[in-house]
This record gives sequence, structure tokens and C-alpha cells, in this order.
Amino acid sequence: MFSIAGFLFYVIINTFTPGPVNIMAMTNGSYFGYRKSLRFMLGVIIGFIIIMITCSYLNLFLASIFPKAEKLMNVLGFCYMIYLSIKIMKSDSKETVGKYREINTFTTGIFIQLMNPKLILFGMTVTSSFIVPYYQSNIHLILFTVLMASIGFIALSTWVIFGFLLQNIISKHRKKFNIIMAILLIYSASSLINIEDIINLI
Repeated sequence: MFSIAGFLFYVIINTFTPGPVNIMAMTNGSYFGYRKSLRFMLGVIIGFIIIMITCSYLNLFLASIFPKAEKLMNVLGFCYMIYLSIKIMKSDSKETVGKYREINTFTTGIFIQLMNPKLILFGMTVTSSFIVPYYQSNIHLILFTVLMASIGFIALSTWVIFGFLLQNIISKHRKKFNIIMAILLIYSASSLINIEDIINLI
């Protein structure tokens, strides 16, 4: 029997808890405010929708190849998150804000989602456990995706607003803040990969 409470609890926990995307959202909010962060947020949501739709329609197929796909995504995601953490760490003054705009883009938002193995794992889990066993019609799959994307947008907005509200404090400690955010992003990236992933792909 479908559990709406279990579904909502699982989705809310996964979208509101700290992760690379939410860390990026808070950093964007501290630099640019809510309105100028919308392009990044929109990219994140579009990437989220693409993953959820893909997982919904190809759940069985992806499950059969997922072990190998996950290793590749882990390596690619690790490399991209390290790149983003370096960009954040270097953005320590007003002169570097212009450079930071390079990762406050629609494209970055999509890219970080499509290379996020944790999102793919979440998509596989939520669709296989809560959705596909009970609902298979196109309209149901789309409605569930829209619902999850809406919750994700609220979570993303919360992190952006949090960064914006603290921007005065953050601006006084910009270098320390960026280092902390970069470390958190590196920590998130480190949980995606191990030496065996690289060896198995060589």
C-alpha cells in the first residue's frame, strides 16, 4: 500500500539536508541574493526533473546496469565537486565575485545534478520504492516528479535565503566562510569515491 507520509518524509529529508547542491545554493545566496540565484536554482530543478523522469521510466533497466554506472558517476561527480570547491575557495574578495558568477549559472545547476550520484541513487530508491510499484501512468509519474521538484525548490530556496540573510556576517568573514563551504563540498565529494572506483574504471 502506498504510504504518502513515508514518501513525503523521505523526500523532505533528502532535499533539505546539507549536500553539495544546498551548499552551492547558500553560497550563491550570500553573494548574489535570491533573485540573482534563480538561474542556478532553475538549472538545479531542471536537472532534478530530468533525473526523476529518467529513473521513473527506466527504473528496471537502470537497476540492471546501475553498479557500473554508479562507479562512473562517482568519479565524474567527485572531479566536478572538487573543481567547484576550488572555485569557491578562491572567491575571497569583491574582486573575485565576478569570477564566482561563472558557477552561478543555469548550466552549472543542471550539470551538478546530472553528475550527482546521490541524486541518482535517491531517484532510483524513491521511484522503485514509493512510485513505480503503485503508479505507472504518465500522468502519475509526471505529477510525482512535479511534487518532488516543488519540495526540492522550497529546500533550495531555504538555503539561498539562509545565505542571503547572513550575508553581512559572511561578508566580514568571507575567506573563512568560503574555506568552510569548500571543505564541506570536498567532504561531500569524498563520500562519493574510493580507490576501487578508479581502478575498476581503468
